Amino acid sequence: MKKNIFCFIILFLPLITYSQNLNGRFSSSLYTFERFDNNSSSETFIRTFQSLNLNFNVGNFSLRTRTGMEANLGKSLDQDVRFRFYNLYLEGRDLLGAVTLKLGRQPLFTPVAGGLFDGVNLKINYSGISLSGFYGGNVPAYQKLELTDDWANNYVMGGRFEVNPFDFLKFGVSYIDKNYKQEDYNSLRLNSDLDPVTVLIQSKSNQYKYVSGDIWFELPEIFEVSSRYEYDLNIKTTSRIEVDGRFQLTNNIGLNGYYNYREPQIRYNSIFSVFNFGNSQEIEGGFDYRIPKVATFFGKYGYVKYKDENSSRITVGATTEYGSISYRKNLGYAGELDGVSLYTARTFLDGFLTPSAGISYTTYKLSKDSESNKIISFLGGINVRPWRTWSFDLQGQYFNNKIYKNDFRVLFKVNHLFNTNF
Repeated sequence: MKKNIFCFIILFLPLITYSQNLNGRFSSSLYTFERFDNNSSSETFIRTFQSLNLNFNVGNFSLRTRTGMEANLGKSLDQDVRFRFYNLYLEGRDLLGAVTLKLGRQPLFTPVAGGLFDGVNLKINYSGISLSGFYGGNVPAYQKLELTDDWANNYVMGGRFEVNPFDFLKFGVSYIDKNYKQEDYNSLRLNSDLDPVTVLIQSKSNQYKYVSGDIWFELPEIFEVSSRYEYDLNIKTTSRIEVDGRFQLTNNIGLNGYYNYREPQIRYNSIFSVFNFGNSQEIEGGFDYRIPKVATFFGKYGYVKYKDENSSRITVGATTEYGSISYRKNLGYAGELDGVSLYTARTFLDGFLTPSAGISYTTYKLSKDSESNKIISFLGGINVRPWRTWSFDLQGQYFNNKIYKNDFRVLFKVNHLFNTNF
């Protein structure tokens, strides 16, 4: 054992001769809410959240972690205290001039799926061409610091090949295979004599398996377009086609367009695959008009085509240095909605005080002949930053509709940033 520790120290001795850096952020929050047992009985809860982002850097190597802890003050809820590990991985950058390696619990970003996994991610990037691959186990519930005990049925793997031959052109091909194994559990069922018996419920694995391709092209300050195609390898059908573009008509006027064809993303072997479902197609177009030092005005119209129905939406608004205002109207199969929202925030005294406030009013109904419902929401808060590395947030939240009557909540948060070289 001592020999192994000695070899470990010798192996990493060259790393500690580099300059070292420790940086991160610590946040602590209190959040209050009221829970009603019935119309006349309720209980107020105070929930605490602590989070820590920590990066330890030595040369080209970094140890990165992001953790969180949550619990109730007073009466505890189920699963309290929850201690979550979102990230905990070792990263090596620019190894051999071209390689980036990540090992441990890390975030996953792909065109089809994302989340966290426990495993390895290797990327080789050289002369505008990159090849990456990843493999690992799915993270357990509540992000517990545990590894899956069933790697054969609870894994994620994939890769990406990307080419960036010019500054204005990039295209890539990706693959992902993500398999879930739900935990077995016992449940009461009725036998043939209608007597309750305990039955072990064993679910099959549910799998995502996709290949996708994407292209991005830009003529600076004139035109930009990106597109994506996804193919479901399990069901053997096109899953999504997406195109998003923007054209700068003049210095102050821009036009944008969007198209999306999408099949519902149903896990393989899922019970939902037995239902009759159809695809949807969405088209949206709009403009923005900028008046320098005053405001940017925008408007968009979207149309969604379902199997036998359709819906549309209209959005108009403006943004300024003081805040934003917008109006949205939905029509058709997705429901009817009218909503207005206003938000403002302003910094004073060189960032010492930043008050903010927002209000929205919405009326909606599920169909043209349904009952109309109303929602009013309000938030107001202030951020105080007395020092560069410390800040304090206080925010009140109010919500009122027919289900949540006069729901009022309070959030208080303390943030501390730190950065140390040694």
